[in-house]
Amino acid sequence: MRYVAAIDQGTTSSRCILFDREGKIAGVAQREHDQIFPKPGWVEHDPETLWRNTEFVLGAVLDEAGITAADIAAVGVTNQRETTVVWERDTGRPVHNAIVWQDTRTDRLCTELAGTSGAARYAERTGLPLSTYFSGPKVRWILDTVPGARERAEAGELCFGTVDSWLLWKLTGRHITDVTNASRTLLMDLRALAWDERICAEIGVPIAILPEIRSSSEIYAEIGAGPLAGVPVAGILGDQQAAMFGQACLAPGEAKNTYGTGNFMLLNTGTTPVFSEHGLLTTVCYRLGEQPPVYALEGSIAVTGALVQWFRDNLGIISAAAEIEDLARTVDDNGGAYIVPAFSGLFAPRWRPDARGVIAGLTRFVTKAHLARAILESTAFQTREVMDAMRADAEARSLDLEATALKVDGGMVENDLLMQFQADILDLPVVRPQVNETTALGAAYAAGLAVGYWSGTDDIRANWTADKTWTPTMSAAERDSRLGDWNKAVERTYNWAD
Repeated sequence: MRYVAAIDQGTTSSRCILFDREGKIAGVAQREHDQIFPKPGWVEHDPETLWRNTEFVLGAVLDEAGITAADIAAVGVTNQRETTVVWERDTGRPVHNAIVWQDTRTDRLCTELAGTSGAARYAERTGLPLSTYFSGPKVRWILDTVPGARERAEAGELCFGTVDSWLLWKLTGRHITDVTNASRTLLMDLRALAWDERICAEIGVPIAILPEIRSSSEIYAEIGAGPLAGVPVAGILGDQQAAMFGQACLAPGEAKNTYGTGNFMLLNTGTTPVFSEHGLLTTVCYRLGEQPPVYALEGSIAVTGALVQWFRDNLGIISAAAEIEDLARTVDDNGGAYIVPAFSGLFAPRWRPDARGVIAGLTRFVTKAHLARAILESTAFQTREVMDAMRADAEARSLDLEATALKVDGGMVENDLLMQFQADILDLPVVRPQVNETTALGAAYAAGLAVGYWSGTDDIRANWTADKTWTPTMSAAERDSRLGDWNKAVERTYNWAD
């Protein structure tokens, strides 16, 4: 067996990537899918399109590499996490479009569920605040909205799953998920690693609709048909946990930041869940077979790369995402303009569902180039907020956060201007790995470990190598001034939505 394949089903595209024993890429196939916006704040995907695109890239990557299924030791799956699919158990037909993690339609429901207890009602058991971000309220909305869905769910005729479960169902016919994805639903007890029947009842999600929870690295089933028929699916990790694994952040205190549609920073906290006092999430990082689970603190930012996409698609100022760096480099700074992309409210560490996006500090001096620069800088400012919260939690819990550098990955880390500004605003070196596709790599590692393709986690550490490092050059005075202006802009997003 020459390779391990990773299915990476993300917010904007589906990919399949082949990796060899050194963790190097041997083939890639990708296909984008449409973003569906039925109403302001609503974001959907067509589940059948997600599946068709996944099926296409499985065949395409084999053709590109000139190999067959016989060359693949195992398949790992990584996915956009909280995105919610409900389908018919008998036919496999979705009863509604997938509700994407960015979607805010459940804001009133979350407020209602919070009641007098507040958003932290379930945090001690799930590690999560009541938020539109997570899957449980999205399932409730589908069951309450689609005619007959609740009755069918209670009768066991429907299945719910995050996107990993949907793909596993289509690939193998099995209704399963892993602990990392289950920990993003608001329905799983973090310590027991099992569905919490009381929370499920209170949120309104029947147990009969839920998938079986398994570890992140074990043989689940063989693929039943298609180009990879007979190959075992042996790893599942939510996308941010997969990136953590691919970055070899395997010891307590190690952290990474992924720059994608949104930004996600995770800090490994070891085998005991640590509950945040500064707006971070507690989540399962990974579980290998029967070993104890490893937990993480997470800072989730809703809109970073999606802001570049908005600049391209909604405003039409650039025609390709990569053009934003060249445009931003034509000016020396942001011209006094700040963009806060609270399209779906603000996630970590502020958790303000009432916030909406603003462009602040506009004068007639500001050009499209200044706005391009402000878009890139907003990603770095939001990351700084999460880092500050992470440091505060680590200090409060006497965790040794290795704040000597920040490991980064994702599509936006190819942008040198952004990475330099990130190092400046953090006052830390920023390090990009040689293999940037760490999300897919993490899923491949999970699957490969389960079938013995890699012998253990020491192989993962040995494969990780740095590609480029950016070191801070900004003065402390300028950094403080920029952060002060950013905070003023953020405060202007509050209290916009009812």
